[in-house]
Amino acid sequence: MDVIVWSVVALSLKVALVATVASLPLALVVAVVLSRLRFPGHALLNVAVHLPLILPPVVTGYFLLVLFGRRGPIGAWLADIGIVFAFNWTGAALAAAVMAFPLMVRSIRLAVDAVDVRVEAASRNLGAGPAATFAFVTLPLIAPGILAGMVVAFAKALGEFGATITFVSNIPGETRTLPLAIYTELQVPGGEERALVLVAISVGISVVALLGSEILATRTARWVGGQ
Repeated sequence: MDVIVWSVVALSLKVALVATVASLPLALVVAVVLSRLRFPGHALLNVAVHLPLILPPVVTGYFLLVLFGRRGPIGAWLADIGIVFAFNWTGAALAAAVMAFPLMVRSIRLAVDAVDVRVEAASRNLGAGPAATFAFVTLPLIAPGILAGMVVAFAKALGEFGATITFVSNIPGETRTLPLAIYTELQVPGGEERALVLVAISVGISVVALLGSEILATRTARWVGGQ
């Protein structure tokens, strides 16, 4: 694996990992809110969360550029405190996180929906508060769903293309992740061989992630069942 391929793989893993970890806290909150609460605007929130799944990725990237660009309402404010997304690897992570967020929320929400509310009620009847019930009852029960959501989000972030190239362009060593690198190699004469290597690596990482998810989910489910 030459230096260019290695740098692309390392950057892609960094972007996907940061996108996944940074999305998790908000995805967990949104999933619980959508599953357990009913309030005015519930349907609107649900639509907003899942909108990136329906919109063309280029449109999502355009919105990110408008909002988080150096002159955008959020981007200009963040730039003043030293946080820059436009044309930076952090912007690639943001684009990947936005595109992967709905999948993570969906997986976690399905897990929350499956929890028997009578178990949580029993915990509260025994004196545990809402926070303790969530931490020691709900959270372990939805752990397999959280894990599955993280793996799916990681795989989605790893393959993100449209929003990334629209928001942060295709800069070697900075924002050129695996899909962008494959696209670039296919556009230049003689790049097919390196593109094939990148495709093989992309498929390999995805397969390993999914197999790892299955193994960890199975072990987590057994651990939860043994509580």
